[in-house]
Amino acid sequence: MAQPQARLEAEDLQRHLREVQSELARGPDSAALRTKLDGLHPADVAHILETLPLEERLAVWDLVKADRDGEILLEVSDAVRDSLIAAMDRGELVAAAETLEADEIADIAPDLPQGVLEEVARALPVEERERLREALSYEEGTVGALMDFDYIAVRDDVTLESVTRELRRLDELPDHSDQLFVVDRAQVLTGVLPITSVIVADLHLATRQVQVQERMRFHPGDSAEEAARAFERYDLVSAPVVDAEGRLVGRLTVDAVVDFIRQRNAESELAKGGLAEEEDIFAPVLNSFRNRWSWLALNLVTAFIASRVIDAFEDSIATLVALAALMPIVAGIGGNSGNQTVTMIVRALALGQIQRDTWASLIAKEIGVALLNGVVWGTLLGAVAYALYGSLALGGVMALAMLLNLVLAATMGVAIPWLRSRLGRDPALGSSVLITACTDSGGFFIFLGLATLLLV
Repeated sequence: MAQPQARLEAEDLQRHLREVQSELARGPDSAALRTKLDGLHPADVAHILETLPLEERLAVWDLVKADRDGEILLEVSDAVRDSLIAAMDRGELVAAAETLEADEIADIAPDLPQGVLEEVARALPVEERERLREALSYEEGTVGALMDFDYIAVRDDVTLESVTRELRRLDELPDHSDQLFVVDRAQVLTGVLPITSVIVADLHLATRQVQVQERMRFHPGDSAEEAARAFERYDLVSAPVVDAEGRLVGRLTVDAVVDFIRQRNAESELAKGGLAEEEDIFAPVLNSFRNRWSWLALNLVTAFIASRVIDAFEDSIATLVALAALMPIVAGIGGNSGNQTVTMIVRALALGQIQRDTWASLIAKEIGVALLNGVVWGTLLGAVAYALYGSLALGGVMALAMLLNLVLAATMGVAIPWLRSRLGRDPALGSSVLITACTDSGGFFIFLGLATLLLV
């Protein structure tokens, strides 16, 4: 049932987008367009803004109600958020930020001008201002940067009847409130109280009698990636965050974890291609150039090296023209195999599945896979080369070159992420560029070198 539902949601998004574009064509001041935007969820408005070219995007943004600016800024990608903030004046930015809670302000704080952030902080109540300061103090990629201050804590010496009475006084529960947090007089976490227990247990019992031990608790400095794995492993909806003394300071919720995982996956995919950051697809040409030039420059260098390798065997290629037709096959298959290995290793690193003492066995395993692939596909391509050119020796060179280049691809596919992780760098960043450079230059050298030794 999940797939049809997801398809319907995607179709709805496309329909909303077409309707917005249709109304825009009639005029940016269309009352129908304002009504349409007012009825959409902030996430849907964010999707529409990300899909529209810059001029149309800003026209739609001007029609969004001011009291929804903040929640929509939270939903859009970082790159699109920059373009929206650039179109807003100081007063609009302050008003938008003031509609958000402290942890939400912290999420968009890096994109806000410093003066705006200071003005927003001064306007907050003392408690919220302290929460904002605390949220901004945590490094990106930590639990503290993701945690939510909106939670319900109850004392361990009160009855469930008192808890129920207090809950009924609330307008609504915080999102993803599957459990209440039980604390003592010093605010030290003693356990959790599932909402189901509040409903079915004897109301005269004290919370300490009904509470259960939490499945996981986190500290603000813990790795967000480790927390995300714990949420996935134990199917958590929320979890407490405590300080060094065990005092409850916040909670981590599944929506924040999902957003973090989605962002990290996107960053990993971009990094493989050498993109430094997420890019607005409608960004100005100069901005896109700045984001892409560095790894393209490296790619240019590696391509030049590959061309020099080919040039070094110019006489061999002139003598046996078939080499020019066959050498891209060796390099291409090696590049694909290397990218498979890199993708698997980078994913395993992200999931924490690789320990320091397992790297050697990983290289051995990948070389084993490469040898098996090399024998199978090298033999096949050697036979094809023999069938095309009638040379058994050329077929043998083709098979051996394929085998050796696949071994090189496997070795580099493990070595590149290992080396980058040892240096404290993102293992995914530019991995595709680096592995392709190795397999291209290496594949050309191996194939042409063998051909020169054995055939020419």
